[in-house]
Amino acid sequence: MKVFILPPGEDWIVDRFVKEWYSDNAEISTYNVLEADVIWLLADWCWNQLPYDLLRSKHVITTVHHIVPEKFSEKERQDFQKRDQVTDLYHVYNEKTFEFVKSLTSKNIKLVHYWANQNIWKKTGSKSSLRLKYDLPADKFLIGSFQRDTEGFDLISPKLEKGPDLFVDFVEHKSSISVPRDIHVVLAGWRRQYVIKRLQDAKISFSYFERPSHEVINDLYQCLDLYPISARCEGGPQALIECGLLRVPVVSRDVGISRQVLPDTAINNDLRLAEPEIPHVTDWLLPLGYKPYIEMINLLTP
Repeated sequence: MKVFILPPGEDWIVDRFVKEWYSDNAEISTYNVLEADVIWLLADWCWNQLPYDLLRSKHVITTVHHIVPEKFSEKERQDFQKRDQVTDLYHVYNEKTFEFVKSLTSKNIKLVHYWANQNIWKKTGSKSSLRLKYDLPADKFLIGSFQRDTEGFDLISPKLEKGPDLFVDFVEHKSSISVPRDIHVVLAGWRRQYVIKRLQDAKISFSYFERPSHEVINDLYQCLDLYPISARCEGGPQALIECGLLRVPVVSRDVGISRQVLPDTAINNDLRLAEPEIPHVTDWLLPLGYKPYIEMINLLTP
């Protein structure tokens, strides 16, 4: 049995997943799609980069990372239905996506959680030394947000499914009560214009690292006191896994995999009412984290 994984080539997290899989599962993988028994559309939005007849001739797994119901247009529905004709098995990461995909197809759907790569998200120094390294205040309460949150079409409008408005609302609340001490926000990633403007308007101090490497992100996590998950819709987010591996306390809205890795006390759609906890991801560590994926692939081969 050989599996071919379609990468998006977008320098995004899915490309890292593909690289990790091929590195650690070479014996059951191939870079030659013609040799594959199974085609895994891990980048489902890129599915039409492969010939339709080729997809029809292979076993196909389609991963749906997440669907934003409010943005699921008629065109996207038609695209889903066409891809559904060549999909044998769907893979999703959480219950909410499972239910949405179930409403669109009669095909089998497997819920398999992410794997957690402890080899890249790991301790590299003390909180004090890393704050000094990145010129972050030593005496403030650092809240982090490492994602894109502004729509690309105008670089002004908030990407609402990511909850940047809710994030700043939460930070403003924490800042107003100065608990446990003055707030400083650590931002990373591109398209952060919405959050930056609101923090400036609220006169809340922040540091911004635009499009840093994952090595820098790894260091920045270790500087934090809290990472809020403010999204309205998520497949992961990956931040829950990364915070779990790096022992960063989290509060989260009820989205994505939050209930798979956090106790109920840490989850509330009103983040002010959630109690910080460290996500539990030790069951997802590599190489054990690959096991349910191998089992999923084996469902399509004798």
